[in-house]
Amino acid sequence: MPQTFSGGRNIALKVPPHQYDATVRFYGDVLGLERIERFAPDVVFAFGANQLWIDRTAGLSQAELWLELVTEDRKAAMDHLARSRVSRCDEIETLPEGFPGFWISSPSSIIHLVREPSEDAQ
Repeated sequence: MPQTFSGGRNIALKVPPHQYDATVRFYGDVLGLERIERFAPDVVFAFGANQLWIDRTAGLSQAELWLELVTEDRKAAMDHLARSRVSRCDEIETLPEGFPGFWISSPSSIIHLVREPSEDAQ
C-alpha cells in the first residue's frame, strides 16, 4: 500500500521576538480571530478548521511557517521519505519523549512535523 499523508490541523508561525507582540495583535485584534484559551500560556488562534500557533522564537530574523502532516504509519513514512531523499531535521525542535513524530524540511525549507494521529492531538 502506498504511503499516505494528510494535512494536520496545526500551523505554527515561528516569529522573532521583535515581531511577536505585533503579530499576536494582528491575528487577535486586527483580524479578530478567536484565541483558544485552553492552550494558554501558548498563543493559539482558531484558523478555520486549523489551529494557528504563534511561537516567539529567538534567533530568527524573519517569521517561518511550519506545517503538520499526519500519517497512519510513522515507520513507513520515515522509509518512504528517506527513499525520496527528503531531509530530516529533528534537531530543529525537541519533541516530547515517546512522541510519535519527527521533523522534515521541504525543498523550499518549509518545516513539517510528521506525526501519527492520536486522540490527544492538539
